Amino acid sequence: MYLAARPEAVEDYPFGPDARVFKIAGKMFALLMHRHGQDCVNLKCDPQEAIELRDVFAAVQPGYHMNKKHWNTVVLDGSLPQGEIERMIDNSYALVVKTLPKATRQGLEARHGRAIIYRTDC
Repeated sequence: MYLAARPEAVEDYPFGPDARVFKIAGKMFALLMHRHGQDCVNLKCDPQEAIELRDVFAAVQPGYHMNKKHWNTVVLDGSLPQGEIERMIDNSYALVVKTLPKATRQGLEARHGRAIIYRTDC
């Protein structure tokens, strides 16, 4: 699974068995869930890009049970190209990494390389 393949991503279930949370250094970058009969993923996003994605893709909605300014819920119904979903995952991961303490960020970069950690232009 692409979410778990991000460098040093950890899967956790703090909200129960039905919500898979993916974290980097203890901070969530994705929440995978089943809602209204469909798989969905909550992903962090730049506020302006979040609005733009919602305008372009019907499967991208304001973050369910999240800060709607910074999070989108992506319905995994097959309507989005896999590359776009992966780009949104990379973006979410990079945005969270940027909030980590400097020493933690530098450690990630040293172990995995800046190009792998920051795959997007977020």
